[in-house]
Amino acid sequence: MRYFVLDAFTNQPFGGNPAGVVLLDSESFPEESLMLQIAAELRYSETAFIRRDSEKEFTVRYFTPKAEVDLCGHATIASFVLLHHEGLASGECRCHTQAGDLTVEAGEKVMMQMATPRIVSTIEDTNELYKALGVSNYRPTMPVQIAYSGLNDIMLPLPDVATLQNLKPDMNAVAALTKRYDSVSFHVFAFANDGYTAHVRDFAPLYDIPEESATGTANAALTYYLQQCGCLGVEADCAFLQGEAMGRPSVVATQIRKDGTIYVGGTAAIVAKGELCV
Repeated sequence: MRYFVLDAFTNQPFGGNPAGVVLLDSESFPEESLMLQIAAELRYSETAFIRRDSEKEFTVRYFTPKAEVDLCGHATIASFVLLHHEGLASGECRCHTQAGDLTVEAGEKVMMQMATPRIVSTIEDTNELYKALGVSNYRPTMPVQIAYSGLNDIMLPLPDVATLQNLKPDMNAVAALTKRYDSVSFHVFAFANDGYTAHVRDFAPLYDIPEESATGTANAALTYYLQQCGCLGVEADCAFLQGEAMGRPSVVATQIRKDGTIYVGGTAAIVAKGELCV
């Protein structure tokens, strides 16, 4: 099996969000235990395993160092940038995932259709959530909700970017609360009048990811959440700046199209490749 390391949501190596990508040589996936071991060995927040089903169809499974997840936006962007680079995918493709079948537009820039978004629930008592982030005595002016676009993520607004960048999260508390609310991450955001839709940070310690520098699924969910809150129109193009606090700034592009579908997109840079000797 060939493996690659790509930085997604950037065109520069050592920026964006790194992901492992494994191209399978056979028609069947390895045992789950082996894929989990490979993900743990590569040590990235997610590693994608790709099976080519036909010229335009692919099945992708995603593993963190700790568990399999249904979908990962940045690893999908990395996967299809790689497939395009290797001459294996171009134009509109079908991506089969455990979160459903997605349309992916493959090229130097990749745009991927996300799972049908929805608001899962509203969290009325938010004190514990903000306390876990190290924020006290804050009453949000927007609802704290669990939004879905392939994964459940908790949308947490903050008053300004300075507060966002100076968070001191208690990772044990964040993990316990995401587990309680059957979610993957705390997706925390703030607005600034600087050309970006929002600045964001994403914490997923329950899945052994203290913080991610770019998160496709959570930003797709945030796009839908912002639309439902009246911040975006029927159609919208968004740009979310993430990863600043980690020294890996990333720009995640999202779109809401006329038919209500949400796409997430960006570029990726290949930084390493090799052979897995297993």
